[in-house]
Amino acid sequence: MGIVAVCDLKKIDFPDITLEQQNKLLIKIKKLDELLCELDKNLSDDKIEILRQSILQQAVEGKLCEQDPNDEPASVLLEKIKAEKERLVKEGKIKRSKKSAKTSDTPHYGNMPFNIPDNWVWITIEEICSKIGSGSTPKGSNYSVKGIPFFRSQNVYNDRLVYDDIKYISEEVHQKMKGTEVLANDLLLNITGGSLGRCAVVPADFNCGNVSQHVCIMRPILVEPKYFHALVLSSYFAKSMKITGSGREGLPKYNLEQMGFPLPPLTEQQRIVTEIEHWFALLGQIEKGKLDLQNIIKQTKSKVLDIAIHGKLVPQDPNEEPAIELLKRINPDFTPCDNGQYGKRPFEIPNSWCWSRLGDINNIARGGSPRPIKDYLTDDKNGINWIKIGDTTREGKYIDSVKEKIRPEGMKKSRFVHKGDFLLTNSMSFGRPYILNVDGCIHDGWLVISPIGEVYTSDFLYHLLSSSFAFEQFTNVASGGVVTNLNSDKVADTIFPVPPLAEQQRIVAKIEKLFEQLDYIENSLEA
Repeated sequence: MGIVAVCDLKKIDFPDITLEQQNKLLIKIKKLDELLCELDKNLSDDKIEILRQSILQQAVEGKLCEQDPNDEPASVLLEKIKAEKERLVKEGKIKRSKKSAKTSDTPHYGNMPFNIPDNWVWITIEEICSKIGSGSTPKGSNYSVKGIPFFRSQNVYNDRLVYDDIKYISEEVHQKMKGTEVLANDLLLNITGGSLGRCAVVPADFNCGNVSQHVCIMRPILVEPKYFHALVLSSYFAKSMKITGSGREGLPKYNLEQMGFPLPPLTEQQRIVTEIEHWFALLGQIEKGKLDLQNIIKQTKSKVLDIAIHGKLVPQDPNEEPAIELLKRINPDFTPCDNGQYGKRPFEIPNSWCWSRLGDINNIARGGSPRPIKDYLTDDKNGINWIKIGDTTREGKYIDSVKEKIRPEGMKKSRFVHKGDFLLTNSMSFGRPYILNVDGCIHDGWLVISPIGEVYTSDFLYHLLSSSFAFEQFTNVASGGVVTNLNSDKVADTIFPVPPLAEQQRIVAKIEKLFEQLDYIENSLEA
């Protein structure tokens, strides 16, 4: 099956949806369509992340933006960085590095991992930073209720600083930990543990804060912080990290300092940042659009089922046998639920339809479990199928096979069910229907619904039990505290509309046609 354009969603015949709903749907689809067309492909989550990494890698290789011959070369910028660094040393604001760095207008970083434009230079991270160093934790974890923010690794994410679970230190403690002070436009890099490599840029309007020993401060000089950030997030940086340690891995300061840094002209750094932000915003919109569209598809399916059980999905045929005649032929004493016995009818249905208790047209019973179950499990190929919820998939319709079997004597303490029966989940995620394609025994986490005569087609009953109307009824009759359960008698008392058999078949055909189109579009998002 090939890829379908998202714009094809506009062609689907959505029945009985208000003009306002249609307009909202089309606006969302149009926006997503525009974004996807701009990228000229449908993108899965994995592909989007791959594209992000590709954009970052192109950025640090000088391939994301065109070079401008009027840009001041990076070699000149490097001289300015060294001059600024020397000024800070003379003023006593930073210490001189023990390692000497030579000034050159040619690349001087050894073992260059990739080629860069002629007006760029390879340097080391140490050369463009006035500070590279981790923080420390106050003695005795001396935190305050409020005061100066104290950032730990769990507060550092790639897109921002997170203030959830933030700690604070007093002004007094802050003054004693000046070496770990965070300034605006610093880069904070997690250097240990499971979040190693996560990096955030400190906002330009940041006031003050400190970091723990698990977070490293990198303070660039005359380098666009967001370009530096892009480099750290790139696959190049991830591959270049020389991790040490066995129990708790870490990135040593020396290894970080000596990591190669492709330095573009400052004006190109700014253009790169703008281009990255443009693409990342676009990808973010696509991800949100995908989620929105998936929710729209889910809601549309629910709406289709709602329309179907209201008798509005397909036209009625006056020549068809009314449902009441079918029901009385199966049970001459049948009394429809439209006579006020069950109160006000939930909604209006066509004249050829009628209301029925689920228990009047189906036998409903709860499963049972031989205990302890491990004493009854068997590898004998002639054993009885032991049907568990684990044999299903959430979006599946049928139970086609089972993973375990029980000995025949276990049947006496369970309930045997047959191919064609319906199973309804009875606890936890209760109310999900499945059609059996196997015989076997079920545990007490299931209710079995066995049709009495052919009142419903199998497919129509499945869609009926999958509807929001069915779920609302099951929710209303469910009982229990921590674990909610469905009682077979209460489920038997729920009422449902019964259309003529021929109309049920037309409804199912329409539902499946619409669902196929919707599934096709949803699957294309993951292609």
